[in-house]
Amino acid sequence: MLTEESKIVLKRVLPFFLILIFIPLISYLIWIIYPSRKMDIVVVDKTVPNGRYQEHQSIFWALEYLKFQKREGEFYRDNKDYLGFFPDGSPSFGTFNGAGQLSDSEILEKATNLDVLYYADTYGVYEDDFTKVNSEEISEKIYGGLNRGDINLLREAAAQHKTIIAEFNTMASPTSEGIRSEFENLMGLKWTGWIARYFDEMDTTINHDIPKWFINQYVEQHNNFWVPPGPGLAFVHQDGSLEVFSNNLDYRGATPKIRTQRINQHGFKLPEVVPYPDWFDIVLIERDYQVISYYDIDPTDEGKEKLRAMGLPRYFPAAVVRDVGKGQYYYFAGDFSDMQSTLGSPRFKGLPKLWRGFHLVSDYTDRKSFYWNYFYPLLSQILDRTYSEKTAD
Repeated sequence: MLTEESKIVLKRVLPFFLILIFIPLISYLIWIIYPSRKMDIVVVDKTVPNGRYQEHQSIFWALEYLKFQKREGEFYRDNKDYLGFFPDGSPSFGTFNGAGQLSDSEILEKATNLDVLYYADTYGVYEDDFTKVNSEEISEKIYGGLNRGDINLLREAAAQHKTIIAEFNTMASPTSEGIRSEFENLMGLKWTGWIARYFDEMDTTINHDIPKWFINQYVEQHNNFWVPPGPGLAFVHQDGSLEVFSNNLDYRGATPKIRTQRINQHGFKLPEVVPYPDWFDIVLIERDYQVISYYDIDPTDEGKEKLRAMGLPRYFPAAVVRDVGKGQYYYFAGDFSDMQSTLGSPRFKGLPKLWRGFHLVSDYTDRKSFYWNYFYPLLSQILDRTYSEKTAD
């Protein structure tokens, strides 16, 4: 028989037991029971300066949570199951293993076997990534940019109507102009030459994250004038031209917003408005693309004049899709998969819904908020649809 005191203690302890042990255990068991699915996914990531794998680890988290496995029946591992740069701490900083190292027959075989080709990031690795020197100049490239092998793999995958996903930075610097043109023609996209990023403070005495080269070149191009303090959007063109939009002068609202219509043609279920403070590129799309989401910086009249002078539209595509036979082409005009911090174990059913409750969609300073509220829901829906189309054949 329990004493009254024991009953009181039990009532107090039981909720903590349910939260800390019972519920996670049930969640884990449900994930274990949930059937795995085979799908061949090739991820290309050349921007891997360390073991955090920040440009593709969030993709691999989603793959394991959704229980997508390689044809051998193993889960994808973010430290080896990709094409790109592999850091190893050696004097040469690492090795690379990409499509450029494959023969024509190997590329054809890989394209035939894959279900999804994902270009996560091709910006590459640079000497400054492995040193602590804070140089004012752009560092020397070690490895990066699209190459002939990447284009050949893309062409073969496109010819077979495979699902292709690409995101910033796939075709921008340091990819050569000729290779970029081939990528644009294959994907049906056109880069305007502009990339942009939000900074919460343009006062250089306060914010030391603004690149020194940007500050120096902007001042040189604008008659030794720097921008007012406060939030701003930095625009960089491939020809070296720089612009800054100042908050409340050139645009309204602190951060750019990713807007998704509640009813969109492909039926993606995403938040209607998500703040986005990271790098994005500005692209033009062919008419057969459908816009899933778009960027809205809410420019003032002065901002609209600046956009016209820069040759840019009022709105910029953020995520687009194009149907190609049995497959789709997706382009994310932002550094969507970038995740510097770890996401924890993916082996608990219901985690995305739980984390969406903890990470407010409006908190642009929380990178995980963007992942749980926008990128994971988008990626998971794409992967589920691709698998459904594959198994329907």
